[in-house]
Amino acid sequence: MAPEISVKICGLTTEDQVSAAAEAGARFLGFNFFPKSPRYVTPARAAELAAQVPVGVAKVALVVNASDEELEQIVSTVPIDILQLHGSEPPERVAQLKARFGLPVMKVIGVADEADLAAIDIYEPVADMLLIDAKPPKDAVLPGGNGLAFDWRLLAGRKYWTRPWMLAGGLTPENVAQAIAMTGARAVDVASGVERAPGVKDPALMAAFVQAASTGR
Repeated sequence: MAPEISVKICGLTTEDQVSAAAEAGARFLGFNFFPKSPRYVTPARAAELAAQVPVGVAKVALVVNASDEELEQIVSTVPIDILQLHGSEPPERVAQLKARFGLPVMKVIGVADEADLAAIDIYEPVADMLLIDAKPPKDAVLPGGNGLAFDWRLLAGRKYWTRPWMLAGGLTPENVAQAIAMTGARAVDVASGVERAPGVKDPALMAAFVQAASTGR
C-alpha cells in the first residue's frame, strides 16, 4: 500500500473555499496574512473562516517577516495550529517564535538550484516542519504562490531529513503525482494551482488535486 499523502491548500478567503477544501480531503488549510497577496485575509476574517474548519484539519497561518505584534494579533484572534514563516526569518527567529507562542513552526525554504538545499540543514534543527518551495524571482512581489516550480530532481533520493516536509511550487492537478514520484514527498502544498483567478479557489480543481496526490494519477 502506498504511503498516505497529506495535502495543504493555502490562501483560502471564503467560507465556501474552506468547505470545499475540507470536503476534498485537505489535511492542512492555510490562511495568508501577507497584505500584498491576492489571498490576504485579516485576522478577524481568518477567525470567521477558521470557525468553519472541521476538527482534525490543521489551520496554518502564513506570515512574511511578521513582527511580534502582528503575530500576537493573529494568534490571539485566530485558533491557529501552525505558524508558517515565508520570509527571510533566520533560524534564531524561528526558535524565538516557537518559544514565545508555543506553536509548531513550519519554515519555508526557497529552492532554485542545488546550493539552496543547504538552508534545509540550517533550519531543520529549529523548525518543526519544512516547506520546500520554488524560490521567487528577484523582482517578485510575493514570496510564494507564483505558480513556479523548481527542478524536482534536486530532491530525488534525499531521505535523510528528520523533520516532516512539504513540497510546494507550481503544483497542479496535472503534475502533482509526478512531483511526488520524483521527490518522495509525503505532503504537498498548493495555492495558485487550484485557482481559476488569483485568490479564487476552484472546488473542482481542489478535489482533482487531492485525488491526484492521493492516488498518484
